Amino acid sequence: MNAHIIDWNDIHVAYTVAQKGTLTAAAEALDVHHSTVLRRINALEKKLGTRLFHRHARGYTPTEAGSLLTQVAENTQNQFNRLLGQLQGTDTQPTGTLVVTTVSNMVSNMVPILAEFQREYPEIRLEYAAESRILRLEHGEAHISIRPGSKPTDPDYVVQHLAKQDHTLYGSTEYVATHGTMRDLDDTGQHRFISTIEPLTIVNFMRWMSEQVLAEQIYFRANDFTGFVPAVKAGLGIAPLSCWQAGLESSLQAMLPPPPQWQGDLWLATHRDMHRSSKVQVFTRFLKQRFAEEQELMLG
Repeated sequence: MNAHIIDWNDIHVAYTVAQKGTLTAAAEALDVHHSTVLRRINALEKKLGTRLFHRHARGYTPTEAGSLLTQVAENTQNQFNRLLGQLQGTDTQPTGTLVVTTVSNMVSNMVPILAEFQREYPEIRLEYAAESRILRLEHGEAHISIRPGSKPTDPDYVVQHLAKQDHTLYGSTEYVATHGTMRDLDDTGQHRFISTIEPLTIVNFMRWMSEQVLAEQIYFRANDFTGFVPAVKAGLGIAPLSCWQAGLESSLQAMLPPPPQWQGDLWLATHRDMHRSSKVQVFTRFLKQRFAEEQELMLG
């Protein structure tokens, strides 16, 4: 077997089949006919002289050789994506597509900021991925990550502190009119609480709820934090929210001043290969300035 006759496109097809699990799904992802995928897989196996996949009724699973090939193919693809990021970063004009990721409950706050940014830099196309999964900057899934909680520790990331975030318990104005506010965190009384289905005790205010609020006082549970604001507005109970997030809703009222121990950090992370690109630089400068202005407004 002569290594130089192997077509990278064939390896890419095999990699896609391994990812998708079936020829049909791989053909759809590659935008080619089912028969083309089958022909390329068969040709590659013939050239390599080994089976890359186990065929069965449910689809294709890699053999040991197939797993080795797809692992190398994935590493190569990731390196290629990083190279593209570095090449794009050499452009001094802030143009192109910028992918920003945050946790999903920041959508209401972030979208107006993104709109302001695009008005200032209309040649930059924005993609906004808001989800609980942390997208991997080193794989090119996003250019900029904005995350609350602990400081990201990946050695290839450039991490900057963006802001301090206060949190407290909020209820609707109707709820407060009926049940009143709270003197302090011990004053749970007969209040009705909103929590998550799965305990998220890694978060300080959710840990407090797990330890201090009786299970029978939790009358509504949401899949994640994105359900908190709609549930509070609907009068289902009270829930911990960031003051920044709650500030967008005139119908919400703080139950007590923000407990100092509930203050958290917001981090801005970029990959070192993309950090110096013009589009990343203009966005990080804009975002830090915008958050500084928000902090000044909140401090009065």
